Amino acid sequence: MADFLLGLDYGTGGAKACVINTRGQVLGFAFEEYPLIHHKPGWSEHDAGNYWQAACRLIKQAVAQAGINPAEIRGLAVSSALPSLVLVDSRHNPLQNAYNLMDRRATAEVTWLKETIGEPRIFQLSGNRLEDHPALVNLLWEKNNRPDTFAQIDKALTIDGFITLKLTGQAAMCYGNAAFYGVAYNIRQRKFDTAMLDAIGLDPALLPALYPSEAIVGEVTPAAAAETGLVAGIPVAAGQVDFNASCIAAGITEPGDIMSNLGTVGNFGLVHRNTDFVFSEVGRAMIHCAFTVDSANTFVTIPTTTTGGQSIRFIRDTFSQVEVETERVLGVSSYDLLNLQAQKAPVGSDGLLILPYLMGERTPIWDVQARGVLFGLSLNHTKGHVVRAMMEAVAYAMYDSFQLIQKAGLNINFPLVLNEGGAVSSLWRQIICDVFNVPIVLVKRRTGAPFGDAILAGVATGVFKDFSVAKAWVEYVDPIEPNPQNHARYQEYFALYKQLYQHVKEDFKTLATLRNKV
Repeated sequence: MADFLLGLDYGTGGAKACVINTRGQVLGFAFEEYPLIHHKPGWSEHDAGNYWQAACRLIKQAVAQAGINPAEIRGLAVSSALPSLVLVDSRHNPLQNAYNLMDRRATAEVTWLKETIGEPRIFQLSGNRLEDHPALVNLLWEKNNRPDTFAQIDKALTIDGFITLKLTGQAAMCYGNAAFYGVAYNIRQRKFDTAMLDAIGLDPALLPALYPSEAIVGEVTPAAAAETGLVAGIPVAAGQVDFNASCIAAGITEPGDIMSNLGTVGNFGLVHRNTDFVFSEVGRAMIHCAFTVDSANTFVTIPTTTTGGQSIRFIRDTFSQVEVETERVLGVSSYDLLNLQAQKAPVGSDGLLILPYLMGERTPIWDVQARGVLFGLSLNHTKGHVVRAMMEAVAYAMYDSFQLIQKAGLNINFPLVLNEGGAVSSLWRQIICDVFNVPIVLVKRRTGAPFGDAILAGVATGVFKDFSVAKAWVEYVDPIEPNPQNHARYQEYFALYKQLYQHVKEDFKTLATLRNKV
């Protein structure tokens, strides 16, 4: 009897599933996008009910494509983009739309926490900034703004935690995910601080049980098996942060390894064991969580710009009807068509500069009120210029954090590995290479995070003794070296990028006041 493993990942823009064998071959793969819901400025949601429906569809598609007997699946694991929040009642049904990582509504709760608890106390406990995106802050928003719904909450889950609950009936969370709950999570001791929860008025019973990623938290129930096409009894691991899953898929398993994704957000992550860095002033500008490999001792620091690949999706969905229709009729990727136009624009996009803060910004400026800016737009600029300028803007946003990592002196094992999302664009990879001024490579296998989840499932069930198979299986292609002339030119534009934000950051606050007037 053969052994197979199943991975399932939920990003901000869509979900993926894959089936692999014990040699790391991808036998089945399925993907589908889902819509982002923006009812109000600063809000970003998903239809939470669609998560489980998508799981049922994707699992069936991946298993059918693999041509395997579901009874031969030895284990599965789920990952998701963080922070996210799915509120369920005692029957495991979602109570509201789910929060995704771009949601920025809970500004009043942040102000209350700063005044009541204080940022230093929260930072020393959680190792992360007090912002409006951690799950506990959003949970406070629910308590303050939808008390009737809040009273019905049985558990506050991540997306992957919700899917694991639907699969097994068990509410669980891994150490990595817990960091994105923030505020009351003790990142050193890997537990929630009951005194802090009491101080902010949240019941610990709302939170799922904590586990290392590779722990088995339950088995597929008969009811879940009937809906997904699986068989009852398949072990399910505690899961992991989607970025960690991408790291595993890309062979990023050792301290010093570094990888970048251009999914809905744009980010890079560096694996390390330096607790001092997590709690340093430079570290305060970053997002930190436990890494999947050796989660008791290893961290991954993940500087993130809020709209990475989503910025190009925004251009596609809002301004590129011709490209979308061409894709529908001829099957040519609308993104490829936008890339072809962007390739015609030169370094610096003929003086067009963008601040890519379409949903506020995270690292390193942490400005919930920031919004997108097109600076220098002229009649000579084309859509291709705008697309390239947006790619350059995302690169500048990530480079802003990368400089801080370099100055902190953390060990980095180059090349920088690019993996999912917009990283498929050779133009965007060259831009990042030239802006960062470091060598880069691309992961050949495009399966991404669900492949890392399948490996996690293998480790959790003992099919693999450890995560070393990830590095053994990975293959890197398309190495790129930075162009010194391009880097020098980008440094000039980057300096203007930084200066431009300083000029308008107070105006963002004024704009927010005007925008929020009834």
